[in-house]
Amino acid sequence: MIEAAHEPAYFAGENPPVPGQLHEVAAGVYWLRMPMPLALDHINLWLLEDGRGWTVVDCGLHTDATREAWEQIFAEGLRGRPITRVVCTHMHPDHIGLADWLCHRWDAPLCMTQGEYLSARLLSAGLPPTDTASMLAHFRLHGADPAHLQELAGRGNFYARMVPSVPHAYQRLVHGQLLRVGRDNWQIIEGGGHSPEHASLWCEARGLLIAGDLLLPRISTNVSVFPIEPEADALGRYLRALARFTALPAGMRVLPSHGLPFTGAHARVRRLRIHHAERLARVLQACQGQACTAADLIPVLFRRELDAHQLGFALGEAIAHAHRLWHAGALRREFDAQGRARFRVVERSSGETVDFEQVAASAAGL
Repeated sequence: MIEAAHEPAYFAGENPPVPGQLHEVAAGVYWLRMPMPLALDHINLWLLEDGRGWTVVDCGLHTDATREAWEQIFAEGLRGRPITRVVCTHMHPDHIGLADWLCHRWDAPLCMTQGEYLSARLLSAGLPPTDTASMLAHFRLHGADPAHLQELAGRGNFYARMVPSVPHAYQRLVHGQLLRVGRDNWQIIEGGGHSPEHASLWCEARGLLIAGDLLLPRISTNVSVFPIEPEADALGRYLRALARFTALPAGMRVLPSHGLPFTGAHARVRRLRIHHAERLARVLQACQGQACTAADLIPVLFRRELDAHQLGFALGEAIAHAHRLWHAGALRREFDAQGRARFRVVERSSGETVDFEQVAASAAGL
């Protein structure tokens, strides 16, 4: 299962723009970087020339620092032209946090897929099953310890704080749709797993892919299962989304939401599949001869110390990996006396040896 990693090539250089500045990565396509007060300390946004105005792809967090950076861009970077359209790849706070502010500021429409828009509305309003109580019940089902649950309860509705409002109307994006921006057509490529209906944008004429969070150059995208769809095969959806990128030209230039713009997308997709196959093999080993909760699998998948914020993501990822194998028929799910979901390897006929690496590779699409 071990294969040499391919280091992406960074075609736009290795010095990202500072917040409030623009860096042109292709004619009429500008790279913006906004700060985030998290371990992942930035997000990349994209500004596209669009006739007499601009199309913005993603918005940044709802923070004073991001608004200040945007104000500097409004004053110095727009050349007197308005923002005429706001596109959000998906509903996570670093992507949609300032969408309502931008749309109202410029009287511009919001463009998203339906699944992402409606999820954002639900989460921002704190409606079940996206509220704190539903999340705690979901994590309790999967074996989270009481201290972790108490810490999560103390955070309250984190999403609503980060996305206090969402525009009340939007323009729907669908897979395969061509979005005309200036003289270019950008095709919507929908993919699940990281979020419900994430939209990436592909410009064939330019060989450019605005990948959002689905394809990043160095880190793996979080793939989790949430209480709104508690039996989902999120990892399976994500792996199918990656297949849509390998159908595009190998030499395309990728504009990711985190990290540096890069080439080598096909090799990166393969590396991500290997990464998940390795994790799936670890899960199979852990669940051989014993039934594990997803919480039991966190130290199997993550061999570093995790803070409370990271633990929530880690548990979601552990559920996603167990569910991938459950949906593939390699694990079975059962419930213990406390009602917690546990997973164990499906028993084969007597004497049959199971090749966990082969099963994991198949489940990861290798």
